[in-house]
Amino acid sequence: MKKLWLLLPVVFAGGLLAFHFIEKKNEARRPVIVAKVNPVVVDSTEPKRLQRLYDELDSFFTDRSVHAGFSGSVLISVSGNPVYEKCFGYCDFRNKDLMHDTAAFQLASVSKNFTATAVLWCIEHKLLAIDDTLQKFFPKLPYKNIRVQDLLDHRSGLPNYLYFCNANVVDQTKYLTNQNVIDVMIRTHPPINARPNKKFEYCNTNYVLLASIVEKVTGKKFKDFMHETFFEPLGMKHTFIYDFSDSTDRKIAISYNSKWQIQHDDCFDGAVGDKGVYSTVSDMFKWDQGFYKGKLLSQEMMKEAYSPRSFEHKGDRNYGYGWRLTKKPDGNYLVYHNGWWHGNNTVFYRNIQDTTTIIVLSNHFSNAVYHVQTVWDILYGYKNGGMNITGDEPEGH
Repeated sequence: MKKLWLLLPVVFAGGLLAFHFIEKKNEARRPVIVAKVNPVVVDSTEPKRLQRLYDELDSFFTDRSVHAGFSGSVLISVSGNPVYEKCFGYCDFRNKDLMHDTAAFQLASVSKNFTATAVLWCIEHKLLAIDDTLQKFFPKLPYKNIRVQDLLDHRSGLPNYLYFCNANVVDQTKYLTNQNVIDVMIRTHPPINARPNKKFEYCNTNYVLLASIVEKVTGKKFKDFMHETFFEPLGMKHTFIYDFSDSTDRKIAISYNSKWQIQHDDCFDGAVGDKGVYSTVSDMFKWDQGFYKGKLLSQEMMKEAYSPRSFEHKGDRNYGYGWRLTKKPDGNYLVYHNGWWHGNNTVFYRNIQDTTTIIVLSNHFSNAVYHVQTVWDILYGYKNGGMNITGDEPEGH
């Protein structure tokens, strides 16, 4: 028994040493935090408050990077002014290339507010009407009485193309195009899930069709229309619509699953409108500000976009035209959209009453990316009720 007691300190020390090496190994796998992308503009009238915001936000996202493996870029603005912007982790994990401010992220479903804006722009320019039906653009589509509005607010009742294409496309080694999706719908007539405008049902097919409608009425490829009409005028130099046939060498943050394994493209990456926009946080901030400055749509049209459209279920959450809506304690709506495609997580929140914005783009999958209640608490005060949005989940396909 005495010999056993004498061995205990040795065993304990060995355990500590093993734990130390395990921790060192884990630390080596954790993303390295990159320096702040751009210096924030400090208002001389409130330097202490802005410094406090920066420090608290930095502490929060640094903790996310170290303990939840957050890899990506963040931009937080208050009253239209960036107060925090920083990159974390890796653009290329295998080669240990650190994240940088020009690496573009797949926005996933955040792309939907880009597509919706394009459609509303076309409506403002009299290229189409909100009540136009699918048959006006695609006469062979076997679905009657589905309007542009029903696509925008997810009340079409159409099935998700990811499922019916998965079952009806034989060669999935090739990229599907939007036209391929439409052809499958015409050929196989997948059954609807509900009658048009009967209920809200989030569906990616709606936004693939909307992007195709934009192409029909403008006579341009969706990517070209978006570049010429929005991205270039706004100075969004690192934003583009994905095109598998374009060999342009672009700086893209590689997508990883939670285990840092590369999430490669699949056949569905060829379809756009529901996803497919690549951007950076600084470009997203230009997009955000463009709505306030009248560079994208009229204020009247923006009110339509931000108006809730589904009321069959009571609650504080709703959907407008390409935007999710959450009712705040003051009765106004917080405007936002999340996204998830492969390993990419995206968060785009906009308090349109005071132009405060949260933009988080990640290339390493983690549910933690979507939980930004703490950020609202930092911005508005922990005892002020925040925005009460804790628990938001990924929005995937």
